[in-house]
Amino acid sequence: MFEKLKFTPGDVPIYRQIADRIASEISEGRLAIGDRLPPQRDIARMAGVNLTTVTRAFADLQQRGLVESRPGRGSIIADPSITASFKSSPVEEQGFIDLSVNRPATTGYLEALAALMPHLADDRRYPVLQDFHAPEGPAWAREALAAWLAPVSGTNDPAQVIMTNGAQHGLACVLGAFARPGDSILADAITYQGIGALCRSLDLTLRPVAMDAGGMRPDAFEEACVAHNPSAVFLVPTLHNPTTITLAAERRAQLAAIARKHRLLIIEDDVYRPLKVVAPPAFVLSDPDITIHVGGLSKCVAPGLRLGAVIAPKPMVSDIAAMLRINCWSTSPLNALVATRMIEDGLVSSVIAGQRAEFVARQAIVREVLSGFDLMTDDVATHFWLQLPDPWHGNAFARAASQAGVGVLAGEVFAVGRDSIAHAVRINVGAARSRASLRHALEALREVLSGGRRLFDTMI
Repeated sequence: MFEKLKFTPGDVPIYRQIADRIASEISEGRLAIGDRLPPQRDIARMAGVNLTTVTRAFADLQQRGLVESRPGRGSIIADPSITASFKSSPVEEQGFIDLSVNRPATTGYLEALAALMPHLADDRRYPVLQDFHAPEGPAWAREALAAWLAPVSGTNDPAQVIMTNGAQHGLACVLGAFARPGDSILADAITYQGIGALCRSLDLTLRPVAMDAGGMRPDAFEEACVAHNPSAVFLVPTLHNPTTITLAAERRAQLAAIARKHRLLIIEDDVYRPLKVVAPPAFVLSDPDITIHVGGLSKCVAPGLRLGAVIAPKPMVSDIAAMLRINCWSTSPLNALVATRMIEDGLVSSVIAGQRAEFVARQAIVREVLSGFDLMTDDVATHFWLQLPDPWHGNAFARAASQAGVGVLAGEVFAVGRDSIAHAVRINVGAARSRASLRHALEALREVLSGGRRLFDTMI
């Protein structure tokens, strides 16, 4: 295969042409799940390119969820239905607009940080930044987070708050503290891909629960509780990732009643809630004794701040803190001070308001450019869910979009189990550097969608 590679001059880099060729071999069935690829050095020699080019191609394939590396086995073809294909940084390449990741839609955080930095050394808490701190975070940071989250949680008790290095770290500490290898965790059939990666790393079984237009179906949740005897249910109740569904109050009450009946822990990943001006009461407010609430500033302020917060019933706090201590000893007090001052000075509120306004403007562009296509979205959502028309499926469309210079995330990576795969893609509106850039990317995607069968046939 690699000896026959012919590279096309133009805007598509050679590394991506190699990645697209391997992706096509997978789509056409010539490379199957579990097949091992030759060493990168051998591919470079056969294709007549340098090793760095092949390394970049493999990195691209790993980001798409098509290839994974395993110790002792090299690089193998991954199963996209169970591989968590998510990345923490966008592709920064001229001519390519990566809408596959979340990032701020404004520079509000940078502006607030620039105004705050000259005054940090004068803060009374500055001297303790060089010291060790309790794993759950400095007391003053927990007080600020508790006050900020009080309207959501119904309590401003800092003893129930644990500061983490972002929400994903919070989820890892929660699962590590309370789940045991072999346990089942329930989640929406289509859900945030990071929870799948965590469950696999902890030898937990993530099981899908059917959804409808309102979110997780109570009847399916009840059936799954009976069938699998799970230890917890994972929910993204507000501006769901990836579908943007917000659970209505009635649906939340139904799910909470079932969880209580079966003695399940509710893990509430509510990182998008601050963007929603009005949202139904959180699970942590209605059912605080069975809920662990995970929030933070990454989605609503900036992921670079790396500041998450876990609110848990008091008897559970010490176990989560112990897991955090094992995991990383403690979180950064500098991040804690920056976040604390931003909360105290009202900067967090102003940044979120700016983000919200920008998302409203960008979602209007989405509805304009992609009018007529099947979208699931919300005015203040960071992303939207595009249901693909026939004959597209997620991975093929993501590859075609990549060739058109736009990065999107295929629906396959959000599926919990093989039967849950949706013919859809998630597209992040904040990832574009400007509204004009977003419009350009969406117009390119519209062209790909409108290409229909002809473009699809070139991909499979």
